[in-house]
Amino acid sequence: MPSTTPLRETNPRLVLAIVSIGVLLSSLDLFIVNVAMPAMADDFGAGLTELSWVLNLYAIVFAALLVPAGRLGDRGGNRATFLTGLAIFVIGSALCSAAWNVESLIAFRVLQAVGCALLTPSSLALVLAATPPQRRAGAVRLWVAFGGLGAALGPVLGGLLVEIDWRWVFLVNVPIGLAAFAIGVRKLPCPPAAGGPLPDLLGAGALIGAVGSLILAVVQGPDWGWTSTGVLAAFGIAIVLGVIFAVSSARHHSPIVDPALLRVPNFVLAGANSLVFQIAFAGMLLSVALWAQNVWGWSALQTGLAIAPGPLVVPFVAIAAGKLIARIGAGPVIAAGGLAFGGGLLWWARAAELSPDYVGGLLGGMLLTGLGVGLTLPTAFAVGAGTLPPQRFATGSGVLSMARQLGLALGVALLVALLGTPDTPAATLDAFQRAWYVTAAVAVLAGLIGFAVRTPAQAGPPIESPGHTPEATERSGGAAVSA
Repeated sequence: MPSTTPLRETNPRLVLAIVSIGVLLSSLDLFIVNVAMPAMADDFGAGLTELSWVLNLYAIVFAALLVPAGRLGDRGGNRATFLTGLAIFVIGSALCSAAWNVESLIAFRVLQAVGCALLTPSSLALVLAATPPQRRAGAVRLWVAFGGLGAALGPVLGGLLVEIDWRWVFLVNVPIGLAAFAIGVRKLPCPPAAGGPLPDLLGAGALIGAVGSLILAVVQGPDWGWTSTGVLAAFGIAIVLGVIFAVSSARHHSPIVDPALLRVPNFVLAGANSLVFQIAFAGMLLSVALWAQNVWGWSALQTGLAIAPGPLVVPFVAIAAGKLIARIGAGPVIAAGGLAFGGGLLWWARAAELSPDYVGGLLGGMLLTGLGVGLTLPTAFAVGAGTLPPQRFATGSGVLSMARQLGLALGVALLVALLGTPDTPAATLDAFQRAWYVTAAVAVLAGLIGFAVRTPAQAGPPIESPGHTPEATERSGGAAVSA
């Protein structure tokens, strides 16, 4: 898809607005479909266990393809990769709305996941390429904040659309996605692609298989049993393929993930923080949804409205965090976010009662967790992106996004294990309190990891990709982004 829009003439805010629509849709889709599951089950006459693959296979494919998709974007062009991913996602959404049985819906959800995997890392790469180096950190924080907005709108919009028909959960993506595609074709820049030889295909296949097997084991562990043959086999396959990927990457002249990335402290710390924090985030979001619906007996729409204040705080905090980062540094801001998030969970553990009390029982914790997300996730992503050269914008963001997806899967599995199957109201309260205490501890751990992030001046120069000189980096507009 050739572009006549030179990078230097592109409005960075317009680029951010266009790609954020794709990010918002993909994030929205993660949360909106959950609300529609009971209606789908009634329509197809299927059990929720069978329908769980509508969510699980999407998560597996999405996480497994993120890094190879990012490498594809860096090599062949992030504009084309983003627009292709957006088109595939829109087509998948339209097909999902026309699904005639569970099997067809699952297949079309896989198509959606492929589109999301293509558009997610390339969208951030376009933002980084179009934004002046001194403003990239703020742009990254806004890019991440749109994901938080999707989390806020998903349950509410899903509840409203399901009242009409569950198929509108997917149809709503089509007109918005088509509008973003049409504008993107005309307005998105075409930053120079890295080109070069074909990347390590063996390593790419091994990485896809390893991540897919690992996510499969994690999401099915609670249902199949952690010591079942299927789960143990999936873990074993993930380990073997992970070793193959590592060996192949070390030997290949064009690896999918540059080993140099994993030797940069800020990038590794940002990825570790994202993984651990997402464990807490997933546990928080699922626990409050289960509490409101299963314990208080609220509808899906009521639950979505109850959850919304927390995620709605995220974009505003992400914008305001820039001044705080300039004063005290990125590490303390990330740590403060972990503490605030943990404080919100402790609020629920201490205040929640079996009888509904939203203002006293949930609202305060919801706002604190929103504050924590706004301080932590956008800042950590900006720190991780700050070490990337332009030739690896999409690949690096794919690694960070993969860490987030793995954390989400682990968080759901951890919460399910912590809750168990309580058989009395008192046991239910105890189980949720236990889950909130443990999840709060995970959030604090994420904050401690983030606290170790160094300031840009201490972190050193951006990574140089194999075959790319500092002069080439300068010609393509690259510089380290400060967090």
